[in-house]
Amino acid sequence: MKNITTDHINEMEHRYRASFINSLTGFKSVALIGTKNKANQENLSIFNSLVHLGSNPPLIGMIVRPDSVERHTLENIEETGFYTINHIMESFVEQAHHTSARYPRNISEFEASGLTPQYQENFFAPFVKESSVQIGMEFQTKIPIPLNDTLMIIGKVKTIYLPEESILSDGFIDLEITKSITNSGLDSYHRTERIVRLPYAKAKN
Repeated sequence: MKNITTDHINEMEHRYRASFINSLTGFKSVALIGTKNKANQENLSIFNSLVHLGSNPPLIGMIVRPDSVERHTLENIEETGFYTINHIMESFVEQAHHTSARYPRNISEFEASGLTPQYQENFFAPFVKESSVQIGMEFQTKIPIPLNDTLMIIGKVKTIYLPEESILSDGFIDLEITKSITNSGLDSYHRTERIVRLPYAKAKN
């Protein structure tokens, strides 16, 4: 096996290093974050840094890059307090990836990517109509991470839309039914196939 040390990583070319380290942790969730500012300008951006933080209350975190430049998603979340998390499906993966392009504030990534904003139950932020799992979030706090000047945004789940048949009898959401995809690195998207679902583990006597 090849051994790569911190010194080797520090010597890597910038983009090579970003691709290498970003794919090192393995597969991760990927979703579209929908926001809108108080001037009703919509924004849509792809994120692969979402993490479950707890179920009571239901909290989800995500990492936002440094705000030394315009970050429309972050700005909209802080301004309005609401955003949506929308699972990505294979049927629109290329459109979802395109939302990572840098557009000026007056250009909606919904329009640029060909995806459809959807408003439900008077929730302020737009959902992605094409998504099979849509989560309405309320901003709770942001935590600075001084090590690399990123931020963890923490939100509370306020409303969820998903196929009824994807919710199993024990509350487990079958993501193969929703056709949600996963991600590795910065630009690689994957279908999933369950290997096995195991019972709650208990210590052996």
